[in-house]
Amino acid sequence: MNEPQQKWTETIESNHSLFDLKFGEIWRYRDLIYMFVKRDFISSFKQTILGPIWFFINPILTTIVYLVIFGKIAKLPTDGSPPLLFYLAGVTLWNYFSGSLLATSNTFTVNAGIFGKVYFPRLVTPISIIISNLMRLAVQLLLFFVVWAYYLAKGEIQINIWIAATPFLILLMAMFALGIGMIFSSLTTKYKDLNMLLGFGISLYMYATPVIYPVSSLPGFFKKLAYYNPLTGIFECFKYGWLGAGDFSPLMLGISTAIILALLAIGIVVFNKVEKTFMDTV
Repeated sequence: MNEPQQKWTETIESNHSLFDLKFGEIWRYRDLIYMFVKRDFISSFKQTILGPIWFFINPILTTIVYLVIFGKIAKLPTDGSPPLLFYLAGVTLWNYFSGSLLATSNTFTVNAGIFGKVYFPRLVTPISIIISNLMRLAVQLLLFFVVWAYYLAKGEIQINIWIAATPFLILLMAMFALGIGMIFSSLTTKYKDLNMLLGFGISLYMYATPVIYPVSSLPGFFKKLAYYNPLTGIFECFKYGWLGAGDFSPLMLGISTAIILALLAIGIVVFNKVEKTFMDTV
């Protein structure tokens, strides 16, 4: 004799859908974003002697190394721009992107203790990382502007209207780092080896990006391929606007924008999905 099938009297299910991103809730937690940004900024230089001066030391030393190795020894072209300013522009932008990406990719693993104790929109954490790195970028851009003003006064560079696109370029870099960082952060909850792979991959990715060379120096096939690197349009537009040199076209920036928006959307959706169950695997 078959027993009657039992039915649950009450079922508890999550109403958290994959595309329920709750941006309004993130805005309500803006004070928490401010606290995280403040924490990241202070902890970066806690117990250091020079403190925020490292914001200047890092790009200066890196630029000098690039100037010697790629400028003097390898003799890579700079499209007629002063080599010091050319490399400093690339280093400044690259430091922001790579730093934001690496920090965002560790969102779940680094903040597992906080996530397991209290609720808040998990997107708050990667957003705060992007903003805190913007503060570092602002300081390093100040150094770039000082050097840029020197060469402008000497008449060695020319500027054009694309200089006005700088805030948009920084926004694109932030969204790109956020999107890729959230994808990797979601994957590393199960596959810890991806952290090692990402660090190595970023080092290689720099050489695929016009940081130490202009796109105009690439041969035909590689030049066309470079157009599909989301950072190419950003770096070339920045150098074209501020230095007045480079092989920039609006199409290049349009391709970068389209790819970055797609990757950001994918990153947010994947992050939104993984945040519900990551405590079981982290």
